[in-house]
Amino acid sequence: MTSKKTGYLLGAVAGLGVATAALAGASLRDEPAGGSSASAQSEATLIRASTAPIFAPPPGAPLSFADIFERVSPAVVSINVTSELDPSAFRRIPGFENFPFDIVPRGQPRGQGQGQDGEEGGTTPEGQPRLPRQQSSGSGFFISGDGYIVTNNHVVENAKEIKVVLKDERELDAVVVGRDEGTDLAVLKVKGSNFPYVNFENSAQPRVGDWVITVGNPFGLGGTATAGIISAYGRDIGETFVDYIQIDAPINRGNSGGPTFDVYGRVIGVNTAIFSPSGGSVGIGFAIPSDVADAITKQLISNGKVVRGYIGATIQNFTAEMAEAQGMGDQRGAIVTAVVPGGPSARAGLQSGDIVTSVNGRRVRTSSELTREVAKAAAGDNLRLEVVRGGQRRTVDVRSGVRPSERELAANDNQPGSGDQPGQGGSAPQAQRPSVLGMAIAPLDEAARRRLNLDASVRGVLIDRVDQSSDAAQRGLRRDDVIVQANGREVNTAAELAAIVDAARKAGRQNVLVGVHRAGRTSFLPLKISG
Repeated sequence: MTSKKTGYLLGAVAGLGVATAALAGASLRDEPAGGSSASAQSEATLIRASTAPIFAPPPGAPLSFADIFERVSPAVVSINVTSELDPSAFRRIPGFENFPFDIVPRGQPRGQGQGQDGEEGGTTPEGQPRLPRQQSSGSGFFISGDGYIVTNNHVVENAKEIKVVLKDERELDAVVVGRDEGTDLAVLKVKGSNFPYVNFENSAQPRVGDWVITVGNPFGLGGTATAGIISAYGRDIGETFVDYIQIDAPINRGNSGGPTFDVYGRVIGVNTAIFSPSGGSVGIGFAIPSDVADAITKQLISNGKVVRGYIGATIQNFTAEMAEAQGMGDQRGAIVTAVVPGGPSARAGLQSGDIVTSVNGRRVRTSSELTREVAKAAAGDNLRLEVVRGGQRRTVDVRSGVRPSERELAANDNQPGSGDQPGQGGSAPQAQRPSVLGMAIAPLDEAARRRLNLDASVRGVLIDRVDQSSDAAQRGLRRDDVIVQANGREVNTAAELAAIVDAARKAGRQNVLVGVHRAGRTSFLPLKISG
C-alpha cells in the first residue's frame, strides 16, 4: 500500500482503540443495583457496533505485504556505480524523466545539486584530460543463484566500477555481462553462489487494478518497499521495443532496474521510468513487462548482446487521416518515408510511399509493430512484406540484415541534412505562384537545387510561401520544403499537384496525403482539402 493508504488504516485502527477505551470508561460508571434492561441493551448494541468489520479492507485487498516482502527482498540489491560523465547521454523524452532516472550521488542530501558530488578531474597518466566521474545509484535483482543480476542499461551504461550491495550489507564487485539499449536492460554478474533469487512471471498476467509491490533503492535508501496497483498495460512512452506496464506504486530516482512483484512474489516487471513534472513520484511509473525482460536477459547471458533484424527503411505511422486521403477506409500500417541506399529494402525494391500492412502474414498497424516484427528475424531471414503502392496491393520479399546499435541509428538521425533552414528565396522571384492548399508552389529548378544542396534523386515542387491560416501551416510546412508526391503519385509541377487535389475533392475525400522532403528526409502528412 502507499503511505497514504497505510496512514488511513492506522488512523482508523487508532480511532477504534479510542472508542473502545471510551466504552470501557463508560462501564466504570456507578449504576443503580439491578440496572435497567434498556441500559444493558444499549451497551450490548454499542459493543456489537464496535466489532463490525467497518475498518476491514475490502475483499481482495491483503492485510499486509510483509510476508511477501520478507520472502523476496533478499533477492533485491542496490547498485552503486562510478561512471564517467557523458554529456550526450543526458537525454530525456519530453515529460518523461526516464534518464537519468536513477542518478543519485551517494552521500548527497536530497535537494542538493547532483553534478558535483564524487566528480574527479585532472589528467590521465598519459597526460590526456580525464573525464569527470560521478557516483550514482540504482537497483537490481538476482535471477539465478550463481550471481546473475538484472538492472537497467542506463544504470550501468558508462560504468567504470560497479558495486552491488545485498540486503545483509555485503558489498560485491560486479561486471557487465551484456547491455541492450533498445529495451534499456542490462545483466550483471557477481562472484559467488547460493544467492537468493526470484523468477519472471510469464504464465499469468495480473489484471489492471491488481496489487503490485516494488522494492528498490530510491534516493539511496536501499530495501525500500512500496505498493500500489497496475494502472494500465501497453503504454507507449517513445521506446521502440517495449510497451510498458503503468503502475501507481511510488517509484523514484534510484528505483531504476528494480523489480515489480505481484502478490505472489513473482516478478512481473522491471521499473524503468516515471512521468514527473517535479522529478519525484506522482503515482505514474513504468515497468518493462516480464516476458520482454526474460527474453532479453536470456540473450544477454548467452551472447552478451541482442541481435535484431533490419530492413534499412525509415517509417512512420499510417494514420486514419492518411487512410482517408488514400481512400483506404480504416486501413492502418506503416508508411515508408525513405530507404537506406544499398540496404536490404533498397535491394528488394521497397519504395518511399509504400504502405506496409503485414510481415510474414502478421498484421502491423503502427511503425513500432513493424519494427518489432522485423527485429524478430535473424540475419538472412526472408521477410515477406505486404504493401500498398499506388492503390495496388503487392508483396515485397526483403532479406533481413542486422540492426545497428541504437547509438549508431541515433547518430544517423541527428546528422544535419540539407535544407535544414529556410532559404532566402527560391528561383527567380515572381509576382504570382500557383496556389494549392494554401501553398504557393514554385518549380524545383537547378538554382533551387544548388541553393538547397538537394540530391539529384529528389524530384518534386518547391513551396515558396505558406498561408498562415492554412492547414499546411498548422501542420508545420514552410518555405523551401519540397513536395515529392501526393496520394501515392509523383509530383513534378504545380498543375500535377492541383490535379491530384481536385481528383481527391471530387472523390469526396477530406484529406490529401503529401510526401514532404526536408533536411535530407521525407515525411508524410495529410492536408485538409478546403471546400
